[in-house]
Amino acid sequence: MQVISSSRSEWIAPFTGLEPGQFRTLVRVVAQRGGEAIADGRPGRQWRLTLPDRVLLVAVYWRTNLTMRQIGPLFGVSHSAAHRVVDSLGPLLALAPVRKRRVDQVAIVDGTLVPTRDHRIAARSKNHRYSTNLQVAIDADTRLVIATGDPQPGNRNDCTVYRDSGIAEQLVGRPVMADGGYQGNPEVIMPYRTPRDGRDLPEWKDDLNTVHRTVRARVEHALARMKNWKILRDYRRAGHTLATTASGIAFLHNLTITG
Repeated sequence: MQVISSSRSEWIAPFTGLEPGQFRTLVRVVAQRGGEAIADGRPGRQWRLTLPDRVLLVAVYWRTNLTMRQIGPLFGVSHSAAHRVVDSLGPLLALAPVRKRRVDQVAIVDGTLVPTRDHRIAARSKNHRYSTNLQVAIDADTRLVIATGDPQPGNRNDCTVYRDSGIAEQLVGRPVMADGGYQGNPEVIMPYRTPRDGRDLPEWKDDLNTVHRTVRARVEHALARMKNWKILRDYRRAGHTLATTASGIAFLHNLTITG
C-alpha cells in the first residue's frame, strides 16, 4: 500500500522542502531530461510508480535520509525498487551549468564537510568523522548555487580542494570571493591578513574585511540551507554518487529561492 503520493499536495512541502508549484517545476525539468523514457531495467517492464511519484521518492530520500527499507514501504515498492529509482532519477536532478553570466558577476565559494561512510573517498577530518570536502559556489547577488565541486577527502584543505575538485575551472573568468583558507589561489579575493609583526591593519583594510565577511556569509547561509536535506549530514551511499547528489540538492535549493 502506497502511503505517500504526489497526488496529495499536503505531503510535498513537509517531506521535500518544496512548495507544490516548485515540485511541479521539478517534475517538468526531469521529464524534459528524459525521465519518462527510463524503464525499470527489465525488458517489457515499466516502473510501478508514475514519474511524479518517483521524483517525490528521490526528494523525500534526500530530505529525510531514511533508509531504503524505510522509503520503499512508504511508496508501496520494495527497497530494491527504491534503489533503482534513486540511481536512475538522481542524475536527472543535477544542477544545470550556467550558460550566461554578467562579466562582473561575483561568485562566493566555500567548503563544507559531508560525513561520508565510504572510506574510499572519505578521510578522518576535523569534525572527527570520516568526511568529504564539498566545495560550493553561489552568486553573490541572487544567492543561487552556480557550481559544486567533486568531493575530495575531508582531511584536505580548501586551498587544494578548490583546484582539485574542478570548481576553479567552473568559475574561471569571474571574480571569486572566499575566506582566508584559500591561500595559493591568487585569483580568489580574500580578506587582508594581520601582519606577522603584530601591527594592526590600517583602518581602510579593516573596513574592507568587515564588508568581505558580511558578503561572504551568504555562502555559509546557503550551505546551511542545503543541509536541510539531511542526506548531506550522513551520506551512506557509495562515495562516487555524492557529486551527483550534491548537485541535485543545489538544484532543489535554487528552486526554493526562485520558485
